[in-house]
Amino acid sequence: MLDVDGTLAPIVARPDLAAVPKGTRAEVRRLASRYALVACVSGRTAEEAERLVGVDGVVYVGVHGLELAPEAAAWREALRPFAAEPWPWLEDKGLTVALHWREAPDEEEAERTLQAVAARAEAAGLEARWGRKVLELRPPVAADKGTAVRFLLEERGLGRALYAGDDTTDLDAFRGLEGLQVGVRVAIVSPESPPELREAADVVVASPEELVELLRTL
Repeated sequence: MLDVDGTLAPIVARPDLAAVPKGTRAEVRRLASRYALVACVSGRTAEEAERLVGVDGVVYVGVHGLELAPEAAAWREALRPFAAEPWPWLEDKGLTVALHWREAPDEEEAERTLQAVAARAEAAGLEARWGRKVLELRPPVAADKGTAVRFLLEERGLGRALYAGDDTTDLDAFRGLEGLQVGVRVAIVSPESPPELREAADVVVASPEELVELLRTL
């Protein structure tokens, strides 16, 4: 099971510029033909993740697992005012709103501005989660990449799994591997990665390119 941005697709200035390299796509295709389950668990919508990865036979789960939680839909209206924020690097994913500041001229000032947005979102009952130069506003429901991982494994009766990711929400996916016969947590680390990711990992690689080299051994 694999995250997409920062894991299969190298981090770029804006999400719309992301691309999965041809060699990475070929490796995912090989794995999909070999294993009982290959899944992409992404912060993007499942539709967007499928478009970006472009490999048949892969299961795509979007919006950090919220797409598998029917109760999340009740928060769509609460998110609408934040989707209308005058922010130049905003992603409206329906069930979440992501505000990036990677291209901001003054990143410190941008982050301070988003701290105020986060406070307003929390006052409205939403959750504010911080990642790699992104603030994501989401419904306060018990659904995340960890619950998505558990759902995928339990649905297929699988007790051995690997998950690779690079950001804060991937810590939830790591926890989703707890209790398995074999659970391998792979962290793609960078100066922007949360320190907890490295600490929680069984295997650490330094880039999406190094991850592909690891996947080739499977």
